[in-house]
Amino acid sequence: MCPTNFFCAGWRQRLQYSYRVPLAPQPVFRGVRRQCIRSVPLTLDTKIEQLTRVGKATAARVGKLGIHTIADLLRHYPTRYDDFGQLLPIAKLAPGIMATVRGRIELIENRRSPRRRLMLTEALITDTSGSIQAVWFNQPYLTRVFQPGDEVYVAGLVSYEFRQLQFVNPSMEPCQEFTLHTARLVPIYPATERITQRQIRFLVHQALAGTAFLEDPLPTSVRQKYHYPTLPWAIRQIHFPESRETLTRARERLKFDELFALQLAVQLARRKLTAASAHAIPFQPEISKRFVDALGFQLTDDQRQAAWKILQDIGKDTPMNRLLEGEVGSGKTVVVAISALNTAISGYQTVVMAPTEILAEQHFKTFSRIFSGWPVSVALLTRSRRAVQSRSAEVTGPKIRSVTKRALLALVQHGEVDLVVGTHALLQEGVRFKDLALAVVDEQHRFGVHQRQRLKSVKDDVCPHFLSLTATPIPRTLALMLYGDLAISAIRQLPRERKPIKTQIVMPSGRQRLYQFTREQVSAGRQAFVVCPLIDPSDRLGVRAATDEGEKLQRDIFPSLKVGVLHGRLTADKKSAVMAAFTSGAVHVLVSTTVVEVGVDIPNASTIVIEGAERFGLAQLHQLRGRVGRSVHQSYCFLCTDADFGEAYERLTAFMSAKDGFEISELDLRFRGPGQILGSVQSGFSQLKLASFSDVALAQQARTEATELLRQDPELARFPALAAAVLQPEKPEAHLE
Repeated sequence: MCPTNFFCAGWRQRLQYSYRVPLAPQPVFRGVRRQCIRSVPLTLDTKIEQLTRVGKATAARVGKLGIHTIADLLRHYPTRYDDFGQLLPIAKLAPGIMATVRGRIELIENRRSPRRRLMLTEALITDTSGSIQAVWFNQPYLTRVFQPGDEVYVAGLVSYEFRQLQFVNPSMEPCQEFTLHTARLVPIYPATERITQRQIRFLVHQALAGTAFLEDPLPTSVRQKYHYPTLPWAIRQIHFPESRETLTRARERLKFDELFALQLAVQLARRKLTAASAHAIPFQPEISKRFVDALGFQLTDDQRQAAWKILQDIGKDTPMNRLLEGEVGSGKTVVVAISALNTAISGYQTVVMAPTEILAEQHFKTFSRIFSGWPVSVALLTRSRRAVQSRSAEVTGPKIRSVTKRALLALVQHGEVDLVVGTHALLQEGVRFKDLALAVVDEQHRFGVHQRQRLKSVKDDVCPHFLSLTATPIPRTLALMLYGDLAISAIRQLPRERKPIKTQIVMPSGRQRLYQFTREQVSAGRQAFVVCPLIDPSDRLGVRAATDEGEKLQRDIFPSLKVGVLHGRLTADKKSAVMAAFTSGAVHVLVSTTVVEVGVDIPNASTIVIEGAERFGLAQLHQLRGRVGRSVHQSYCFLCTDADFGEAYERLTAFMSAKDGFEISELDLRFRGPGQILGSVQSGFSQLKLASFSDVALAQQARTEATELLRQDPELARFPALAAAVLQPEKPEAHLE
């Protein structure tokens, strides 16, 4: 059950209800006309198999939509509506309009199409003003359901074919008081293979009898304050609205329900988090000042403010839960170093987890250099490498030595290492800390929620402070920031000499110009990245692969240049050799997969070409674009795609004009959705079925009312139905990072 769907939880008693629902005519033998009526014992948890014309096969198909009970059907909301409410006489029909006509079937018959061997069903519909032809493809059963003389509604798009107006594949049903498929705002639902819209509407119509047993968990005072309708009324109107006005009222009520329940859950989870304990890390002003002065460069104002906020948070005995957002190259690592220094001086440990070995190695080298001469021991733990830099009180340069995995784990467990940098290897069962006080996750969008949560595991009822780093906040985190009071710091200031990266979409016709431009950049002393979605070719996907593209560019496009290839299947030594050659300038063009998405710093690279750009997420595109523009040279990002229309092209066009991580995240939120706000699902749309994060005013109302309700009744004791919906045991565990 979902905390935002009130009506599926909290009713006081299970009731059974026998009802009789007149069903729309279905295929029967010719000459037999009847309306099917069945009495069904019904509760909100009645299995859909018990509904009329639902067998095991249909139940299995509908189950793919997450529909198993009456309650599931009721919360399977339409995504849009076809407006067939415009009832017109046939004489006033025109091509291109959506309309419904009421008429009599003069003729209906099946015939075989001579060209495509399709079965055509043709009918002639007349009213007092004229007649119109209706044509259906591969629906021969219609001649067994409808007969000449029947009064029907026919609804659909009017077209002009063969010098006459006609309906093509329209909806048709008998004239009756309550229609499902014509003469109204007709709901269009999320569907799946071999389940039609008519079937879903037919099932939902049966399920509406269950609204009689919905217990409205929304406090009466809140409902009356905003003049919201009752829950049963809203559910009926969201499925089969009487008008656009009733649909609007129903949507507003159900949107508020979702946001209100979400706010209650978020605030209760926040209260639980603040009740936990953490190590209070005192601020060391003198040491911190000496450390910053020794860096060799001046911190930006944003860096100073972000570092101070973090130091204030970790100085408390309640766990910090903060996001540090900053553009690529904005100096997030230095801010982490200041926090890690204070943590180490206080006798506690810090862990920094990165998504790739390349980025982990870069962080290890950076921290080793920064802490050279300071009493901070730094270690590296990845799948292929373990290394330690011991504490040093004198500036003698970093002294790094390789160690075995067993030796490194022993050093960490006994507190001999102050700062551990690593990849997913840090999540292994054998990794134990003596006193972990600060957990940092870099490029958080590359990790799942459960992976991040394992770094925050509580030991002796003490939870480490948690800091997320990202250049592109994932939509889930953006949603938490807007509606979950997530603490956030932003570093938006870049070095003054940096120039904005020029981004351009390249269609197949522009490839030769792109290759010529790349040659000119290399001739000017610059270097280029070419990023491919795959390592090896795939006939099924039909996109460029790094191995083939590297050979093609070296052989046919850039024979006079040195082209290197980098991908995840190379050994660590080969990866290091390729990167060393590219860093030194021996390789002019580096063809790679997304292993260069983070952790690669080549200031001389001024061009990045992203093949199959429509296949990458916006966060990935932003990170890849950040591989260039890291020096005073003007840099360029080229998005190569075959998509010249549709959502894919719209995404790329929007990305071209987006300048920073927050813009990218907002775009990602619009195109991809926020994931589960309080759970672990991080892609796709959340449990907010109707509300969206553009409903700012409604969300503010929900937050205000949730705060006031919890102030009056912290345990929701006076609202058992509401408590059942929000505090249900099967609700996903809340993770507010």
